[in-house]
Amino acid sequence: MNKLPLMFLKNVYFVQAGIGILANVFLLVFHIITIHQVHKPRPTDITTCHLAFVHIVMLLTTLDILSEDMFSFLTFVNELKCKLVLYVSRVARGLSISTTCLLSIIQVITISPSSFYLSRFKHQLTYYIIIALFSFWCLNLFSNSNIIIYTVVHPNKTNLLNVTKYCSLSSVNSIIMALYIMLILSQNVFFVGLMLLSSMHMVIFLCSHQRKSEYLHSMSISPRSSPAKRATHTVLVLVSFFVIMYCLDIIISSFSIILRKYDQVVLDIQRLVGNVYATVSPLVLISSDKRIIALLHNVIGMLKILTN
Repeated sequence: MNKLPLMFLKNVYFVQAGIGILANVFLLVFHIITIHQVHKPRPTDITTCHLAFVHIVMLLTTLDILSEDMFSFLTFVNELKCKLVLYVSRVARGLSISTTCLLSIIQVITISPSSFYLSRFKHQLTYYIIIALFSFWCLNLFSNSNIIIYTVVHPNKTNLLNVTKYCSLSSVNSIIMALYIMLILSQNVFFVGLMLLSSMHMVIFLCSHQRKSEYLHSMSISPRSSPAKRATHTVLVLVSFFVIMYCLDIIISSFSIILRKYDQVVLDIQRLVGNVYATVSPLVLISSDKRIIALLHNVIGMLKILTN
């Protein structure tokens, strides 16, 4: 009865994952080459590179073929497979939200005037970015460590909380579960709150820039769209899209928890929604980066010359 929607969701997910992985791999390779070649890369290059890597891991760890076949050549027991795949997936999702938050804060620092408090970090921004990314890894590796303890292979029991087709969370003490939920929720609320605050600052910057542009236009001076303005628009789009998809993911996750039973359709929809940002974000970053656009134009031009 559910075979048709399940097959449809599975096909949609594989298309989504394929597009997302290819886009993120391209973005990752481009920024690795840029960081290696350019003496002083942009502060956002390192963060974007890290975000692309995290999203590749997210998309890979949610593939059914990964959880079933990736470790089949090893002698690991099935439970260890579940623990490993779920742990890596949760860590990657936590890194996605924290890295996106960092990207928005970097843009705020970049566009801020010298009188602004955060402008003091401009001169050593790369150093602080590396420290922040290291802190994010430590935080997420620690906060998701309970997955390693409580994940089990999905048995035919009704008192377990199913999180994938094959893996479940074993019965956990209510106090421990409450503490864990509070930890993850407070962590996510903190990062989303920082995103919203930084977005408000960027909106104020864009409004101020718009007023200046209107003034220049009234003085018959042709205003130009600055790189800072274009980058700010890009980050605002990413942050807004992330917050929308994150809220939708929470709603579906809550529904899944309330059901407390295995429902492949609900889990597949949750998987699709949870990975939309990982698929769309590299496309937004690629389309808004003039360096990548110029590179693609050069490649297309060379192909036209070769084919003629």
